[in-house]
Amino acid sequence: MRKTAAWPLTQAYVALIFYASLYPFTGWRDQGIAFWAWLASPWPKYWTAFDLVSNVLGYMPLGFLVALSVLRRGNPRFGRASNLAAVTIATLSCSVLSFSMESLQSYLPSRVASNLDYALNTGGAFVGALVAAGLEKAGAIDHWSRIRARWFVDEARGALVLVALWPFALLFPASVPFGLGQVMERVEAGLGEWLADTPFLEWLPVRDVELQPLVPAAELMCVALGALVPCLLGYSVIRAMGNRLAFALGVVAVGVATTALSAAMSWGPAHAWAWLSIPVQVGLAAALLLALVLVRMPLRACAALALLALVLNLSVLNQAPASAYFAHTLQTWEQGRFIRFNGLALWLGWLWPYAVLAYVLARVSRSGAENRIA
Repeated sequence: MRKTAAWPLTQAYVALIFYASLYPFTGWRDQGIAFWAWLASPWPKYWTAFDLVSNVLGYMPLGFLVALSVLRRGNPRFGRASNLAAVTIATLSCSVLSFSMESLQSYLPSRVASNLDYALNTGGAFVGALVAAGLEKAGAIDHWSRIRARWFVDEARGALVLVALWPFALLFPASVPFGLGQVMERVEAGLGEWLADTPFLEWLPVRDVELQPLVPAAELMCVALGALVPCLLGYSVIRAMGNRLAFALGVVAVGVATTALSAAMSWGPAHAWAWLSIPVQVGLAAALLLALVLVRMPLRACAALALLALVLNLSVLNQAPASAYFAHTLQTWEQGRFIRFNGLALWLGWLWPYAVLAYVLARVSRSGAENRIA
């Protein structure tokens, strides 16, 4: 039986909910009341439609993924779990998680524990679980399993999880479109703050010159490599040429749509396509051309090329600073209404390329892997 990608996606989503629920992790204090006291509090008098929708939508994917994990990870002795069992387990587990998060928020001065949020979270998880059960009953899940068996090699779960997370990583605004993993400037600043007034501050390397903005040619290359990496990641687990081409076209289309959505959320709908400059357009065209040229590469060779593209892309990106306009946008995300989504996209945008690096390194070094295309 092939391993389902729903379970690792569930684990990643739970970790992100922890971050989004408990951010900024400072100022913990005991108010001298029971951690469950918020359950008996009156419902909040002031709320917005954004609060209601975000709490429901925030837990719907988790309910869907937990129910799907239960349905696809049936016990070999007893067979698959029933739809009712999957919905019940998903709703109860998400309810316990939401209760835990709300209870912990009662110890954070910057967060407010709310029984309304708890009810909406549980309801959202229930709806997501119902969607998973409905798709299972309609046969859509089995249909996807057959498609996966035709398209992908047996050990494709890691690549599928990373590809599924890529659009969510793109939601966080990047200084360069598709330029995930640009962390050096922030890491330097963060380390400087943490090590201030300690002798370890002298251990930090000091750059002789300030970081310089990317020239258009370098931006073009970063866009091309940023769009090509998920294509190569898919190529490393897809054998058929036709399927590879369809996958590459779909990946680039989803990337463009997600980047436009991020721009619309950050700068307003009127600026949804402001990022699509000439270098970006040429970079996207170059990514598609390279994806076409590399469509016949063996599986492990595609993983090796993804590794090379990642290293080159990260080295160029991290030699450039974030623009002042980007820094202003970043503050909007981290301090404004997007704080609920901060943990859902910020860490993905920073860490996704490095997770891919670890995966492709393991794939390239693995012996005996399937290495042919159809």
